Amino acid sequence: MDTPTDHLRRARELLAAHPVVDGHNDLPWALRERVRYDLDRMDIAGDQTGRLHTDIPRLRAGCVGAQFWSVYVRSDMAGDEAVSATLEQIDVVDELITRYPADLVRALSAEDMEIARAEGRIASLMGAEGGHSINNSLATLRALYALGVRYMTLTHNDNVAWADSATDEPGVGGLSPFGHEVVREMNRLGMLVDLSHVAATTMRDALATSAAPVVFSHSSSRAICDHPRNVPDDVLALLPANGGVAMATFVPKFILPAAVEWTRAADENMRAHGLHHLDTTPQAMKIHKAFEAAHPRPVATAATVADHLDHMREVAGIDHIGIGGDFDGTAFTPAGLDDVAGYPNLIAELLGRGWSDADLAKLTWKNAVRVLRAAEAVARDLQDRRGPSHATIDQLDGE
Repeated sequence: MDTPTDHLRRARELLAAHPVVDGHNDLPWALRERVRYDLDRMDIAGDQTGRLHTDIPRLRAGCVGAQFWSVYVRSDMAGDEAVSATLEQIDVVDELITRYPADLVRALSAEDMEIARAEGRIASLMGAEGGHSINNSLATLRALYALGVRYMTLTHNDNVAWADSATDEPGVGGLSPFGHEVVREMNRLGMLVDLSHVAATTMRDALATSAAPVVFSHSSSRAICDHPRNVPDDVLALLPANGGVAMATFVPKFILPAAVEWTRAADENMRAHGLHHLDTTPQAMKIHKAFEAAHPRPVATAATVADHLDHMREVAGIDHIGIGGDFDGTAFTPAGLDDVAGYPNLIAELLGRGWSDADLAKLTWKNAVRVLRAAEAVARDLQDRRGPSHATIDQLDGE
């Protein structure tokens, strides 16, 4: 009988051939908040443990083969401010790729991902986190695609004018007519429609409209942890027909029921100190740690994440799940998944539960690559049949 040590050894062997495609990492925002993009002050070529969840040595230790870098901006930014901040986020990803060419390489397609894997480099893609980044403009959406953005999360924590968020009050009841047009234009471009953060009504509307597979870049199972950021079973059950992938996240408040209420209190504590609840700067973390000392935090583990993946596999099928850790976008992480070096621990946990090598290869690499390749095929077909949409939100959603 295999021991945990055997499982970890086998996990690393499997990941050498089928490395992790991670759907979501917030390193660009962390670099903005900590050092205002000054990479000399926070050089990820060296160990940044204690400052970041992510650096190149730990990406290598974690067997990461492709990373969707989030070019997130906070949803309380709006209009041109949000667009400009998104461009700054894209710029720092470009700088990281230029600065570390032996380890990171730009990827704009599924084929680029496969080439990077063959070269032993980490394919670097980008995802915009929140439709506020396009300021209600399909031309801006196209510009982000031209700059390398390969998915857009339709909302972040707040509604946009054309789509409802999971963590806001209902606005348009899912997608507005302009929201449906955003999805259609993303399909035409080959930009993946990301349904993390959106309301279940928005998920269903997007799945009904999208001609291409969708992704959930960092969302887990609502049946296992009843948080609105997670995916309900009825939506997971729609993924086989759509071809999409739900990428389980590691954020404790989304995966461990006991952590939901604790995090709500910790967030209120942050606001009471005049800080944004998502702040992970050193000042904010001191406040978090003091709160944690007084109120012990429920701790998730790799087994917690595995529980979600077990259920998501049961409902959606092995071809429709993946991994999206959300490192450097959360103050707390599970034990054993403390940072980007931890992925082998999750794969070892799944091996111990009887997952096959073939299933794990789909989870880590094959599913994500297939989804992007399928979206590219849909885009080629649509571009043969129609040109860019010039619809405006006033035309489609106006009274």
